[in-house]
Formats: sequence, C-alpha cells, structure tokens
Amino acid sequence: MKTLEAYQEGKVLLIDKPLNWTSFQVVNKIRWLIKQQFEIKKIKVGHAGTLDPLATGLLILCTGKFTKKIETYQAQVKEYTGTITLGATTPSYDLESEVDQTFDISGITKEDILQNTQNFIGKIQQQPPIFSALKKDGKRLYEYARKGEHLEIPKRAITINEFKITNIDMPNVEFQVVCSKGTYIRSLAHDFGKMLNNGAHLSSLRRTKIGDFSVDNAVGVLEFEEAFKA
Repeated sequence: MKTLEAYQEGKVLLIDKPLNWTSFQVVNKIRWLIKQQFEIKKIKVGHAGTLDPLATGLLILCTGKFTKKIETYQAQVKEYTGTITLGATTPSYDLESEVDQTFDISGITKEDILQNTQNFIGKIQQQPPIFSALKKDGKRLYEYARKGEHLEIPKRAITINEFKITNIDMPNVEFQVVCSKGTYIRSLAHDFGKMLNNGAHLSSLRRTKIGDFSVDNAVGVLEFEEAFKA
C-alpha cells in the first residue's frame, strides 16, 4: 500500500534511466508524480549519482528522510557496461558533441586492446572531461566548454577495480568496468584511445550496479508511473 507517510519517512527507488533523459528530469518526474498522487506541494526527492543524458541504467532515488542517505549510496562502488569507439575523438568524450579528430586504427590489434586495460587497473589519476557538471568559480565546467574557453582541470584520484573487454568488433570495443565514486567513463574511453596512441570516445554506456543494488531490480520511468497510479 502506497502512503504519503511512507514516502515522507523515506523510500529508495531503483529507476532504469531512459536514454536522452537527464538524471534531474527523472527526479522531477518522480517528485511530480508523488505530489500529484497525494495532492501535496512539497516532497524531498534526490538521486545518488548523476548519469549523463546519453547513458542508461541504474539511478537510485531517495525520498523524504532517506535523502540524508544519498551520500552513502553515492560513495559505493559502481559497475558499468558500454562501448568505446576507436579512431575518433569528440570534445565531450562521447556522442554529445561531433567528432573533431579521426585516426587510423589499422595497426591496432586485439592483443593491444586487451593489454591496454591493464594500464587502468587500480588507483589512477583521471582528468574529468571539460563537458561535465563539476564546478569552477561557481560555474559548471560545461558552461566554459560551450563558450570555447580553455581550462586546466586538475586530475583526481579514482580506483578501477575491474576493466574487462567483453567484445571487439572494430572500431567498437565493448567493456565492463567496476570503479569508485568520481570515475568518468567518458574520460576512461578518451584515455584508452590515447594510451593506444590513437583516439577514442564513449559511444554507449549503461550503469548496471551501485553497491548491492542492481539495474535488474529497477523499473523504467513509465513502468513506475503506471504502477504508482494503479
């Protein structure tokens, strides 16, 4: 039985974020549904870890008093699957921006690709993409990027627990990654290409796990809406 008190006391909702939705749009939609259902003006809803619009997969939402637990969930290890496309770079490191440079990939072997993953295992220093929501001097980095402004972005310490190549169909390389909070898979894709003396960008991404939470137990936004109104 869904009650207003249950949502105010706190719920953890597992949502499978659709392609082209921002994480903020998902939060807004769920918040609106709860407010409409119970005819209230306010309810706290937040998410534990942003997914880019072009990524799909697990988004943890917390309601009511459980929003205080968001940082705990954000800090947990995350698992992703996706595709790195070799031979081309983009300013955003994914398909949000157009290809700006192309490379010859004819000399790259499957052995090169498989061995390259070892360069990223463990604690490494990673530079976040300029097209990101990180802030500098009160502005999001993507605001500077869209104006064409160049910034020196400091590297950050992250941990890659696992990095497996699951399929190679050149120029596309499918992978699975288990990593720490703060890891940008777009940057991983970009750096993967650089380490091969080539170029690369992220062409698809899906978050499959956050800690013990799995996308297998998540529902889509429309599924949630239908069940919620039922």
